[in-house]
Order: sequence, then C-alpha cells, then structure tokens
Amino acid sequence: MTTSSTVIETHDTIAKRWRRATEEPAWLRIILITIALIFLGLFLVLPLTVVLYGAFEQGIGVWYDAVSDPDALSAIRLTFLIVAIVVPLNTLFGVAAAWSIAKFEFRGKSILISLIDMPFAISPVVVGLIFVILFGSQGWLGPWLSAHDMRIIFAVPGIVIVIAFGTLPFVARELIPLMQQQGKEEEEASLTLGANGWKTFWYVTLPNIKWGLIYGVILCNARAMGEFGAVAVVSGRIRGETNTMPLHIEVLYNEYMFTAAFAVSSLLTGLALVTIAIKSAVEWNEERRQRIAAACPPL
Repeated sequence: MTTSSTVIETHDTIAKRWRRATEEPAWLRIILITIALIFLGLFLVLPLTVVLYGAFEQGIGVWYDAVSDPDALSAIRLTFLIVAIVVPLNTLFGVAAAWSIAKFEFRGKSILISLIDMPFAISPVVVGLIFVILFGSQGWLGPWLSAHDMRIIFAVPGIVIVIAFGTLPFVARELIPLMQQQGKEEEEASLTLGANGWKTFWYVTLPNIKWGLIYGVILCNARAMGEFGAVAVVSGRIRGETNTMPLHIEVLYNEYMFTAAFAVSSLLTGLALVTIAIKSAVEWNEERRQRIAAACPPL
C-alpha cells in the first residue's frame, strides 16, 4: 500500500509540475492577448475600416460607378480569367508533385522540393524581370517570338506565366506533408486487390487529401487574385487590356481618384474576405472530422 500511495503521489506531483510549466500566469496571458488584439486592430481592422469608409464615403452610387467603369470591369474580368487558368493548372501540378514526392523514391527528390519552394524565396519583381529577360523583345526568345507573331510580355500570357510561377507551391506544399504522413499502405492494399492506379487515386487517395487539397486551392486562389509585383513588371499596365485589379487600383490612386481606388479595393477586399471565410469553414470542418474520428475509433 505504501508503495502504491507513493507512486500515486509521485504521479500527482509530476502532473502538477507539468501544469505549472505549461500554464502561463493570468497576467502574462492578458498581456499577450492584448498585444495580439492591438496588432490585429492596427494592421487588419483599421486598414479594412479605412478601405470600406473610403469606398462608400460618397454613397453607393459613386461606388457602383467606380466598379462598373469599363476599365474596372476589364480589370475584374482579367483577374477572374487568370484565376480560372492558373488555379486548375497549379492544382494539377500540386497533386502530381505531391504524389511523386510522397509515394516514390527517386534521385533528385530534394532538388524537386527545393524547386517547388523557390517562388517563396524569390521577390515577385525579380520573377517579372526574369521573364522579361526570357520573353521580352530584346530577350533570349524575343526575336523568335516576334518572328512567329507571338506576344508574351505586355500581354495576358505573360501575366498568366508569372502568376502561375508565384502560386506554384501552395497546393503542392499543402499536400506533400499530408500524403507523407498517410503513408502508402492504403494505396498498396488497393492495388493488391486489383484496382488500377486511377481508381486507387480516386477512391483511396483523394478522399484522404480532399481537405488539404481544398485548403491549398483556396490559398492559391487568394495569392493569384492579389499578385502585384511580378504582374506590374510584365503587364505593361495597359488600361483596359493588361491591368488586373491590383494594378488598376494603383493607377486610380496615382491619378488621385481616391474614391474609385477605394471602391475597387473594397471589391478585392471582399473577395479576400470570402476566401478567408471559405478557408475558415474548411479548417473548422476538418477539425470537426478529426474530433469525430478520435471519439469513434475504428473497430
């Protein structure tokens, strides 16, 4: 009995020390939460308030006139067109790259991972300059493109290329650790039972990665809509032709059309907030699924 009591007391003592080591004092928690709220207020809530106030300060009619201007509509259409092209392309690439890295062993895997991460490390302006050097009229491929009547720089293809490059890692980087954590056992069992590769992916792999895939697509979409630096270099900023929404906002602001700039900014902000809401819903759904799975383990 004495030994048992001693073990119980030792366990309780360790548990109390562990709680003391991992639980911060109340005053420290209050300070940290206050600092976080102040930063959120200064760098998130305040800018959003300024944008919305500037957009609707002169009334909904002025806001509507600004966003329905032909140049604004052209920028909106171009932004959605680029997103519609870039996001599916990077989704396909991300799934293929994640599948290859997580499921196969091959030489150069670390190099491939480093190349996928490269857009995170390179400045968007430098990315734009790289493609100008490649595809510009005086660039390496410029004369050949001119001879075949093809335009990359100062045209939509150039914008698509730089945004695709900038958003390339998001889907892949979301899926690689997820697929590595899941391992190969389920896919190997499916193949052993006679399923082909496509059925294995569709019925085994995809259900396991669907929430990570959706999360990566949302991040890719958000970055594609808001890309500025690389697009500013390769687009030529031609109003009504190669201006995306961020570029159009800059043009309006530089021309002292502040209300119109804030109006288009509010539209872009609204799209970003919708993206964040979808992202939060996906995260909540995934956390809920994990709680249910933890509460009801398989028999």
